[in-house]
Parts: sequence; C-alpha cells; structure tokens
Amino acid sequence: MSLLGKKALDVAANLGRRRFLNSAAALGAVTVGLAACKENTQGSAASAPAAAPAPAASPKTAPKTEITAAPETRGFVGGAGSIEIHPGQLDTHYGIWSGGHTGDLRVLGIPSGRELARVPGCCPDALVGWGITNESKAVMGTKPDGTLEFTTGDTHHVHCSYKDGIYDGKYCFVNDKLNARLVRVRLDYMVTDKILKLPHVQGFHGIFPDKRDPVDPSVNYTTRVFCGQEFRVPLEKIDNNTVNDDANYGCVFTCVDSEKMEVKWQARIDGNCDLVATSYDGKLAATNQYNTEGGVTYPDMMSAEVDACLFFNVARIEQAIKDGKFTHLGNNKIPVVDCRAEANKDPKTALAVPVPVPKNPHGVNASPDGKYFVCSGKLSPTCTVIELQKVLDWFDGKLDDIAKAVVAEVEVGLGPLHTTFDGRGNAYTTLFLDSQICKWNVEQAIKKYAGDKNINPVIDKIDVMYQPGHISATHAETSAADGVWMGVGNKFSKDRFLPVGPLHAENDQLLDITGERMVLVHDTPVRGEPHDFVIFKREWLNPKQIYNMEDFPLAVPSAEEAGVTRNGNKVTVRMVSFAPAFEPNVFKVKLGDEVTVILTNIDRVEDLTHGFGLPDYNIQFIVNPQETKSVTFKADKPGVFWYYCTNFCHALHLEMRGRMIVES
Repeated sequence: MSLLGKKALDVAANLGRRRFLNSAAALGAVTVGLAACKENTQGSAASAPAAAPAPAASPKTAPKTEITAAPETRGFVGGAGSIEIHPGQLDTHYGIWSGGHTGDLRVLGIPSGRELARVPGCCPDALVGWGITNESKAVMGTKPDGTLEFTTGDTHHVHCSYKDGIYDGKYCFVNDKLNARLVRVRLDYMVTDKILKLPHVQGFHGIFPDKRDPVDPSVNYTTRVFCGQEFRVPLEKIDNNTVNDDANYGCVFTCVDSEKMEVKWQARIDGNCDLVATSYDGKLAATNQYNTEGGVTYPDMMSAEVDACLFFNVARIEQAIKDGKFTHLGNNKIPVVDCRAEANKDPKTALAVPVPVPKNPHGVNASPDGKYFVCSGKLSPTCTVIELQKVLDWFDGKLDDIAKAVVAEVEVGLGPLHTTFDGRGNAYTTLFLDSQICKWNVEQAIKKYAGDKNINPVIDKIDVMYQPGHISATHAETSAADGVWMGVGNKFSKDRFLPVGPLHAENDQLLDITGERMVLVHDTPVRGEPHDFVIFKREWLNPKQIYNMEDFPLAVPSAEEAGVTRNGNKVTVRMVSFAPAFEPNVFKVKLGDEVTVILTNIDRVEDLTHGFGLPDYNIQFIVNPQETKSVTFKADKPGVFWYYCTNFCHALHLEMRGRMIVES
C-alpha cells in the first residue's frame, strides 16, 4: 500500500463518518485515478484515499441520564433563552420489538418511537445480505443443495438475558412460531448468531430466559431459555393411525441451554402452552395453559370449566434426569420427563403442578418484586394472582391444596390479555375487547380477595386504538422496574393514520405512567405483525460501533493480501473495500466456475459501511467497518458484470465499482 493510502487509513481510524467524507471528497479524483491504474492488474494492491487535516473536534456527546432528570443534567446546552438537545439524547431508552412475519427484531428509540435498526433472523434480508452470505446461511440452516431450509418466519416474543435480576446486555431471544425456531441475537453487535430448531414442536409460542440457577445461587445469570408449544401433535410416531388418534397427540415444554443453544430436556404436558415466565430465584418456570382437556377439535378444547398455569420445579426435573428417570421421543436422544398431571399428584415427588385459573388464559407475567405471577383471563374479565412461595410450599408438602396459591382474582374488564408492572406495586393489563388498559394495585387486589369488600383495586383505565395485545413498561420484566414509560401494541389502527390501501399499519402507542393516571403520548405506525417487546434504559446496552477483524477467520487484512486463486473449477476472490474503492477491481472467471468472494471492509471509521452488489447473480450484502463476509455462487452467465457498493458512501458514482468477467 502506498504512503498516501496508509496515511489515509491512519487518519480515518480517528474520524467520524461525516468528517471523513468531507475531508476525503476533495481527493476523490485522485483516488479514482489510483484505482484506475490498477484496473487491469489482477490481485494487485490499491491505494486508499488520503484525508485532509481534520477540522476541530465537535462537542462531546452529552452524558446519558434518566428521563426524569432536570433539563440542566440531560445534555441540554446553550445560553439564556436557548436550549439545544443533541439528536442522540432524544431517547433515554431502547425498545426491542418482535418483527412478526418479517422474522426479525426491531430496535426503537424510546420515547421517540424512532426505528433505529432491524435485526434479521428467520427470513432473508436484502439490506444486509442475510440469507445470501455464507455466514448467514450457516446460522439460518440450509438444505443439502445449499438453499435455505426456511425463508419464512413469525417472530413473537422477545426477552433478554439476565444478571442479578436485570438485563445484562448480552443476548436477546425471540421465538419463530411458524417454524419452531429459537433465535438468539448478540446485543453487542445487534446480529443473530444462533438459530435452534426445536424437535417435536409446532406452534412454538412463549419463551422466557431463567434469571438464576435453581440450585447454585452463585450462578446469578441466564443459563436456560424455556420454550412452550401451542399446537398438539403426535409425539411418539407419525403414521396413518397416530394422526387420526387424539390420544397420541401432545405438547412438550422445552429447556434450552442459552449458551450452547442446544436442547437440555423436554417435558410432556397435558394442555397447550401460551406464554412462559420464570421466577427471580430460578426455582420455577411456568406456562399458562389452555386445552387442559387434551382435545384436538374446538368443542373438545372448551369442555372443561377451568384451565391452568403449569409450574415446573426446575431443580427436581434436572435431578430426575441425572438419576436416569427419563425417556425419549422417537429416535431423538433428548431426555424427556413426564410433567402430566396424572404422573405428578404426590407433592413430594412431583416435577410440575397445575394451578387452576379461568378458562383459556392468555399471558403470564412475573411481578418485579419476585412474589407473584399474574395470569390474564381472556375469556374471563379477571386476572389471577398466584403467590410463588405458596407454589414452593406445595412442592415441600406445606400446602394441602395448590388452588390456595391463588391469592387474588381481580376484575379488570373484557378480554384481559397481558400484564406489566411499574415497580410501585401497580399492574397494567390490556383489555382486548374493551380496547383499554386497566391499571390496578396488586396488594389491594389481594386484600379484596381475602375479604375486604370496601377495596377497589382498579385505579385507572385509558382507551387505546384498538384491540391491544402485548404491553410492557420500562424494565418491567426486571427487578428494576421504574414506571416511566409503557408501550402497548394494538392490532388495529383504523382512523389513526393515512390510509394506504386495504392493509393497515398496526399501532404502537406510548404512555407516560409516572403519575396516578396514564397519559397517552403518541402513536407509532408499524408494519404488521409485531407482538411482544421490552423497553430498558440506554445505559444497560453498549453496542460496539466497529467490528474486531480478528473475529473473522476469513478476513483479508489489507489490500496487499487481496487477490484471486484457483483450485480446479473453484475460484476464490479475496477482496477488500476501503472508501472509495475495491481491491481487486477486476477479476476473471470461466463459465461454470464455483466462485467464492470474501470481502473485508478495512475501513476503521465508524458508520462507514460498504455494500457489495453483483447484478444478475442475486447477490447483495453489506460489510461494516472491519467486518468480513463471503458469498459462493456458480458463474453460470457469461459476460461483464459490474459489482458496486450498494451503500452510498461517496458522491461521484464513479468509485467503488469493479468488474467480474465471465469467460465462456
């Protein structure tokens, strides 16, 4: 590399994108000339652009603070009569939303509601090249012919990993209901790094990480993710007899090792799972269940008077597995325990216990004080409050009737679905049929259930637009719930936004819950169909801005190491990108060759992302600073094909392009 190129890279390493581009613009013609000189020299080094001296540094980013802080402590600057809010200071919290049918996660700034990023997982994404690059295909899974196993998804429920009862900023997990996959996202780079297909599962619905080990209190972080199954299927074997015999149908509850992303164990259960929750001490996992009757048809599913919230004694299950008290399903070697009611009547040996709740419950949510789980009624206008210590008492033989673990049945309104908390003792429940949110006090509900008829636990109700489903307040699923903001996802949005045809946007609404009464702040239209989300303060997350090149085994560290090699009919193109050029900027292959392009972005400038698009070959992906990606394809069309940077990072449209020549 020339001295000019080395100096440019050294300067670029210490500049922001805007300053780098401003300083480099004047050198575009020089860079183009240097690159053009190399065009016909296959595999030679190209020179990077030089940069002019940097302008004076911009003001430092204002400190991160709570939304409740006084203006003078929130990064506001300026003299009397004027204030300035830096754009990056407008949001005090992150929100991570499921993407629904797009199969991704969406990262929002809160309270603005601005969408900051989408993190693909289940479905291909043309922006980043997810499902196109070799690396993403390896995560997504492929068929023997190299094509993706799945190109669809339906992400629903989002939860993050824990340490000491709060989010640790390490992982985010989301389920793919459609294809029974658990997706793990690394929060340091906001990328999907693992996808696990769950065996014996259809309709993978609820998930929740554990918060602590059930036996070892020193393990104060997430090690497991619990996964529910909604659709009953034949579990033993599938043939013409089993598919028509309801007795062979069943569901399993799955425990996944959160680090290895492997199934640890499964449990056979009676009903269909809806959502999942875990206790703060790690001892209990739970799923609310409908169809405890074990029916397949709708009338059969609705024949019983009540359903259940099923509690799993995690330590007992894992001890039973250590003791060899498990079976297998089919040829799969995953340990399977029996958590059906008939096999767990004795509290001394029971692995699980169903707590009766009204018919067809929907959500189950853990209060931030660690004392209670709340199941919403859906078909009943009530929320059921279950005291976790009483569940543990039943397992210990100290409670004669598990129904006594229910300590409240509070009437909240029509169609209660999900509940969140503010950390001040109040709960908030979405009412699907009433299109409202109900705010109620947990301890007051318990007192009324105990006999004090003069208490009204309902504090406030507010209309939302329309048919609210999931709900989440800031840090509400952690021990640090602060009751500042609350989001609610509404399935209908008619009359709220400009019409855009028959398919309407959905409506995410933000509410201020710092006072006695809830206040609607704004609406945010979203593309369907998202479900669940979490909101937490920005200080809990510190995403990296530049990759570590050493994390990529295929990395091409410099232009000097770029070039083309051939092994029979397999051609490897080792390529680098640096604003505003590729090296090599021309390479030749023969018709029928298997071509692998390995591209490293050697820029060290924050936000200087490059793209690689190859016309007529269905190839497009991006590489962020210091990142490496690769793509493999067959050169099955002869001619000249210009590859170019699809992420606009320079102004002339002459730079950052090159030619693939396919010789017949």
